[in-house]
Amino acid sequence: MRMWVLGSGSRGNAVLFEAEGSRVLVDAGFAVRDLEARLGAVGVPGESIEDLVVTHEHTDHVRGACAAARRWGWTVHASAGTLTACPELVAAGAIAIPPDGVLVLDTICLDAVPVPHDAVEPIAIVATARGSGVRAAVVYDLGHVGEALRRTLADLDLLVLEANHDDGMLRAGPYPPSVVHRIGGRLGHLSNRAAAGLARGCAHRALSHIVLAHLSDRCNQPGLAAAAVGAALAITPFRGGLHASAQEIPIGPFRALALRETRAAQLSLGL
Repeated sequence: MRMWVLGSGSRGNAVLFEAEGSRVLVDAGFAVRDLEARLGAVGVPGESIEDLVVTHEHTDHVRGACAAARRWGWTVHASAGTLTACPELVAAGAIAIPPDGVLVLDTICLDAVPVPHDAVEPIAIVATARGSGVRAAVVYDLGHVGEALRRTLADLDLLVLEANHDDGMLRAGPYPPSVVHRIGGRLGHLSNRAAAGLARGCAHRALSHIVLAHLSDRCNQPGLAAAAVGAALAITPFRGGLHASAQEIPIGPFRALALRETRAAQLSLGL
């Protein structure tokens, strides 16, 4: 499996997965022309993508979804709650993700995991390559982390993780108290501190890459986010790459560094 973060932040989000020739996009939060340019920058034609999964109805995740689906023939999937909140997706032929939260595509299996955010039935996504077993997750737009989510994120190869704000910068920033409370609340966004805690809990020797996402332009800096998460990872077995995504440019591709068979042998030996 290969993964690209085409851009992430309050002005748009999109993450691309590729496994055995099939491609799936998670979120299309950019206008179609912008999305086409970002895909072109990583050498991917829009028509080569087969499916789009929308995590929730906020504009920075759904802006280009309908137009892109019509232009390139994508099949769109979202939770039933997201479809209720965004009837435009229904008009574009979007399909509700099954009640068990598992979407089985040609080469990728997608698990939809409920997350706490101020949207209607938002989800995180865990993608598993059906051939290799490589597991990757997209976890952003959530206010806190529950134990069920922590368990779901065990034994990942690739992780896109929200590190939205620095607590001090949020308090001293330009937003009114109501917005500060929303961002920092239990239905808002993960801080660098909270991202560090989740990363520490997910860390293991074979986790290949962590990509920090949805960084605030006004209340965070890539260096602050990376320092906070990196400090938490330093006391774990994690030896992979730690990266900060950008709003304006794609980054990737990211690949699993260890084969599943090798990892199973390591685990059996207690390494």
